[in-house]
Amino acid sequence: MKNEKALDQASMPRSSRRRMPRRDFFKILGSGVIVFFLPRCTGDGSPVAVPLERDLTKDYNAFLLVGEDGTVSCYSGKIEMGQGIITSLVQMMADELNVPMEKIKLVLGDTDLCPWDGGTWGSMTTRHFGPSMRAALAEARGVLLQLASEKLKVPANQLTVTDGVISDPANPDKSVTYAELTKGKKIERYLDTKPSVEDYTKFSFVGKSYHRLDAKQKVTGEAKYSGDMKLPGMVFARIVRPPSHGAKLTTVDISDAEKVAGVQIVRDGDLVAALHENRDRAEEAVSRIKAEYSYNELPVNDKTVFEYMLKADSYENVETSTGDIEAGKQLCDKTFDTEIHDPYLAHAPIEPHTALAQFEGGKMTVWASTQTPYPLQDEIAAVLALPLEKVRVIVPFVGGGFGGKSANNQAVEAARLAKLSGKPVMVAFTRDEEFFYDNFHPAGVIRIKSGIDKSGLIKLWDYHAYYCGTRGTEILYDVPNLKLTDHGDKENSPSVHPFATGPWRAPNNNTNTFARETQIDIMAAAAGIDPLEFRLKNLKDEKMIEVLKKVADMFGYKPGKGKGGRGVGLAIGTDVGALVAQMAEVEVDRKTGKVKVLRIVCAQDMGLCVNPLGATMQMEGCMTMGLGYTLTEELAYEGGNIITRGYDSYEIPRFSWLPKIETFIFERMNEPPQGGGEPAIITVGAVVGNAIFNATGARMYRMPFTPARVLDAIKKV
Repeated sequence: MKNEKALDQASMPRSSRRRMPRRDFFKILGSGVIVFFLPRCTGDGSPVAVPLERDLTKDYNAFLLVGEDGTVSCYSGKIEMGQGIITSLVQMMADELNVPMEKIKLVLGDTDLCPWDGGTWGSMTTRHFGPSMRAALAEARGVLLQLASEKLKVPANQLTVTDGVISDPANPDKSVTYAELTKGKKIERYLDTKPSVEDYTKFSFVGKSYHRLDAKQKVTGEAKYSGDMKLPGMVFARIVRPPSHGAKLTTVDISDAEKVAGVQIVRDGDLVAALHENRDRAEEAVSRIKAEYSYNELPVNDKTVFEYMLKADSYENVETSTGDIEAGKQLCDKTFDTEIHDPYLAHAPIEPHTALAQFEGGKMTVWASTQTPYPLQDEIAAVLALPLEKVRVIVPFVGGGFGGKSANNQAVEAARLAKLSGKPVMVAFTRDEEFFYDNFHPAGVIRIKSGIDKSGLIKLWDYHAYYCGTRGTEILYDVPNLKLTDHGDKENSPSVHPFATGPWRAPNNNTNTFARETQIDIMAAAAGIDPLEFRLKNLKDEKMIEVLKKVADMFGYKPGKGKGGRGVGLAIGTDVGALVAQMAEVEVDRKTGKVKVLRIVCAQDMGLCVNPLGATMQMEGCMTMGLGYTLTEELAYEGGNIITRGYDSYEIPRFSWLPKIETFIFERMNEPPQGGGEPAIITVGAVVGNAIFNATGARMYRMPFTPARVLDAIKKV
């Protein structure tokens, strides 16, 4: 019955289980002016602020605390994993509350202190949470002005705020600080009339470049990650792992493992672990456990996967259909059939999945390397049959996620073992385990039939995506007859993927942008039109045209075929609301097939850019990571057995082969912010592939562009 109750609770609507008891909230946070705020949506889907008292059926998205010392704290369920929100959110807060950045404190990813959040993914922190947070901050400022008006006996609309000091410009002696207004008080207020957020023309911090506020902590080693946490009596867990995702534990013999001094062997169903205060002794013990398995493997590997997918019994869902495909064929002077292959990719973060769990006083506390603290809280509560208020997840700094730390096996394992053993338990994946249990970027096949008329206008676009998702499949170009069909696993049917797959930085947009922009280049070449001119000829979106022209101007682009094994490629794309265009120059060794990227230039329109320096870092990181999936990264496997399990066989980008990278961000201060952590990665594969074609005449249809594949393509020219 307890398990059923916990599972029922975990499946309840969030609104019925996310209200912290008010007395507990004040007990934790102490005194100060607290403005509660709930997400609502306007008719166009944009968020607006709603005070807690006015609608208790909604989850509040953020709450703010103005402390007695004038420090302003913001509590958010978001987490910092290297993307830089620890700086950009502070910039927005400083402008909305008119306080110095050094007076602001962020508390992130703590389920006991922060409001519910679905997770940090999709570049949504700045573009979705940001506007909502600003609305809450504007209300907080309004509450403080109201309090100051009452204290100073001056109309609120006559008061101004500078560096957290509210004053009357007509009488400078009349002033009061935020700290003085909140000292020793617990005040809950909301405003009937919502104040507007700060006008962009008055920004002092937003739009300016700031170095990362966590930079010193990270370069000096002060920053704490889950694996740095220590508790009295803590033990390390080493867990019996299956040899394949298709393996099921049948028998286990722990007799020899129990001979290791000080070890505790714990078993709960298929979870078998050795616990010891010394990690090496735990490793020794688990190596002595004899386990046997039964196997149910899918008949597929990294060499047969694409044929396997095309033969699978998939569903077909027409996502978009405009015009008439058959009529479009009749309008074409030339048609083109292309098949693109994209492999499985690992996230390969520098910090592996890690978690420390402690069960004390009937409450489970877990420090976890995760992008999704609240979904993890739900999962632990359900698995352990605990009420939600008895599970706390705390997220320290996260050392890279890229979508891969949305799954939380290590944290659930740590929680189970802590409850079973009665000790604080650390579960830290080895690099082998990190690769084995990754939820990989899905492999996929793209089939495209397209066509152009005699003038080089695209008249036909019939696009089929197999098992790799449809993010980034927008055609972008002006095409009268188009159809987009998604092919995937049928409901209640076994997955075509032999192991877990999931989001991988700009999920699936990398695949689809590579396919689309390769096909565009194929048509341009067949039409005898320069690739830049061909794109401009078929584009109507003025912003995309502006971004494309900007990157061509930055690059100093001149039409023509590559010379001496050097070539130039270009590609455009859109992701998380941002527009991106890239050009690259590559050098191809015709004897070895090795590709060296010499230069990449990228222009990005991301709306309001809060921190240009931080956004530039994200763009550079995207292009660097993109070079990995373009040139070297792919997963080798046989059925459910992952063969690639470390950096020795999975090569991520190295400093020694990075190109010169140049970036440009459009200034759009009066527009809503868009995503910045993912767009610049989506075009890398296409821009390099198109440059290889320009240099050699060889067209690349399979990622990554290994020397062997490049040589094979050159031989077919």
